[in-house]
Amino acid sequence: MSRLDITDTPIPGLKRVHSRRLEDSRGHLERVFCCDELSSAGWQGPVAQANVTLTHARGTVRGMHYQRPPDAEVKLVRCLRGVVWDVVVDLRPNSPTFLRWHAETMSGDNQLALLIPMGCAHGFQTLSDDVEMLYMHSARHAPASEGGISPSDPRLEIDWPLPITDMSPRDLSFPPLTPSFEGIVLP
Repeated sequence: MSRLDITDTPIPGLKRVHSRRLEDSRGHLERVFCCDELSSAGWQGPVAQANVTLTHARGTVRGMHYQRPPDAEVKLVRCLRGVVWDVVVDLRPNSPTFLRWHAETMSGDNQLALLIPMGCAHGFQTLSDDVEMLYMHSARHAPASEGGISPSDPRLEIDWPLPITDMSPRDLSFPPLTPSFEGIVLP
């Protein structure tokens, strides 16, 4: 029996992953990752790395991050505690949704995750205080291959639900896209 409901979003390859919770008098069990179920939805490779972030203040933005080939990665992201507005930007030049974004509200209560394909940038804004996020990566973090774009890029027009109250110095340093930006070409 499948424990994950996987549905499409408007961005090709970006999937909503909803966990089916099994509950009884003791509490509940939720599957957050299943290689067999997720591989048919686009997961590639093993889980090379898993990370948890804690973001203290509502309105904080983390992102927009990506990794270029040869270290491009598929990510599964999920909110464990609190509420976020999670955003994915398609940076694949051959995609029909190139430079378009899609967002989902995820919380510790709604059992929703996003499976993010290679060639997309990812970020989120906290809609509550003390947000914990879980990231599963198909490739290890490779500083030489990392990249980012400004969350306030006028070309993307991301409509953040709250005023941005905090960002890391690294994320603030990400430039907007230039007119000559050609995207992330995947092998």
